[in-house]
Amino acid sequence: MANAQTFENIRDIHSVREDFPILHQEVNGKPLVYFDNAATSQKPQVVIDAVASYYQGINSNVHRGVHKLSQLATDAFEQTRNKVKNLLNAQHAYEVIFTSGTTAGINLVASSYGQKFVSPGDEILISHMEHHSNIVPWQLLCERQGAHLKVIPITDSGELDMEAFYELLSEKTKLISLVFISNALGTINPVKEIIQAAHSKEIPVLLDAAQAIPHQAVDVQELDCDFLVFSGHKILAPTGTGILYGKEKWLNEMPPFLGGGDMIDVVRFEKTTYAGLPHKFEAGTPDIAGVVGMGTAIDYIQEIGYGFIDQQEKLLLEYGTRKLEELGYIQIIGTSQQKTSVISFLIEGIHPYDAGTILDHMGVAIRTGHHCTQPIMERFSIPGTMRASFAFYNTLEEIDRLIEAIKQAKLMLG
Repeated sequence: MANAQTFENIRDIHSVREDFPILHQEVNGKPLVYFDNAATSQKPQVVIDAVASYYQGINSNVHRGVHKLSQLATDAFEQTRNKVKNLLNAQHAYEVIFTSGTTAGINLVASSYGQKFVSPGDEILISHMEHHSNIVPWQLLCERQGAHLKVIPITDSGELDMEAFYELLSEKTKLISLVFISNALGTINPVKEIIQAAHSKEIPVLLDAAQAIPHQAVDVQELDCDFLVFSGHKILAPTGTGILYGKEKWLNEMPPFLGGGDMIDVVRFEKTTYAGLPHKFEAGTPDIAGVVGMGTAIDYIQEIGYGFIDQQEKLLLEYGTRKLEELGYIQIIGTSQQKTSVISFLIEGIHPYDAGTILDHMGVAIRTGHHCTQPIMERFSIPGTMRASFAFYNTLEEIDRLIEAIKQAKLMLG
């Protein structure tokens, strides 16, 4: 790995790129430009090595064995829990629940919290910019419990309509579930203001931080959120891993989500009692190797530092936005003043899928479609967008490659 001191100098981005083997390949005979980081991040060699090392040296189940390998696996697994606690500044490690990803974390809360606290006539509040995984679980909950789903509208610039938010808050609101940063628009929402307003009415708040944790430091105690979820695969960690953070008071009140091994205290045919936190919500064998890899990914992020990540990604966002606007035939969807390194756009007269196919032939990987946010596309009356999402290991030269590929697509299809 490049020396940590070099990360203070943005000119040394190429030393960072050396840590990511997948970036050094050709696609369709062209050097790869990977701008699909909002979908999943690439993995540094140290994370790949950590997963391989687990399987080669300590592969065993956790929490269940007295033999040496099981103890080593359990230690490595629980070390990651402590790393997540420190990353989020959670008060207790047992407030950190391992899941398979953001979707699983939201479904856990919707099912478990909903079963305990949501009754007929109650309301769940989300926003118009949510990912499908923060819409459908609440729809299912409302159908089961006879509750109602309310939606905060968004403005033409892709920001929350805060006046409407305050009007929607009521004594019927039982929970707010909100995206921290939009995967489709890049909008950074005023989550602290929302949490404070909600807590003034004793309403808990869940934050979907899948797009926040990769880009900025998040302090759950400072935000005072009640729940927070994110996915490992978006923060350089393996797929199939994720985190649910929950305040102890809520997790203790909520019933288990899944039943099985490791979440029990005593099992009798007449009655089963459950383990304490965090194990009450971690039934079955987890993705141990993935969790170990997540721990290494967190180490890597903290070594580089969010200061470097923020500096590099702001430069990419500003440069990419300017270069796209200079083309004259680009419409950017999502122009919030508070935004992360995501640009959704349309090329005049060209369907996103067609243009994306041309870009792929030129080695440029972007995302096209609705990005699991169909309500956003309906809000702007468009079929979908092209989305370029940047990570700290991307470069200005790669953005130039994107611009040249767009010009070629316009020439061929426009």
